[in-house]
Amino acid sequence: MTTLYGIKNCDTVKKARNWLDQHGIAYSFHDFRADGITPELLQHFAAHLDWNKLLNRSSTSWRQLSAEQQSDLTQEKALQLMLATPTLIKRPVLDVGDKLILGFSAKEDSYADLAMHKKP
Repeated sequence: MTTLYGIKNCDTVKKARNWLDQHGIAYSFHDFRADGITPELLQHFAAHLDWNKLLNRSSTSWRQLSAEQQSDLTQEKALQLMLATPTLIKRPVLDVGDKLILGFSAKEDSYADLAMHKKP
């Protein structure tokens, strides 16, 4: 089952959801705010994605962190920050079973591949 992770009011997540809907790709939506995030799920993301890319340093949440929180980042520290503040996770994360796709672009090959290989 395909799962889209994000926050429902995020513009990029909205675009990804619209794209999936328009292309007839079935998915479930997991809202970090409403449904939360577990350490295990975040570890799964980090095992398949670069944690440096998973951490959204351009977010409002990142800018609200103290200089101390932003400094000397390690994977462990970054994951702890993302667990405490899920809006620090770059969105969306699309889990298609055999891989994770971070972010959204309608032109990106990974999303285009989904449309070509969707199951009837």
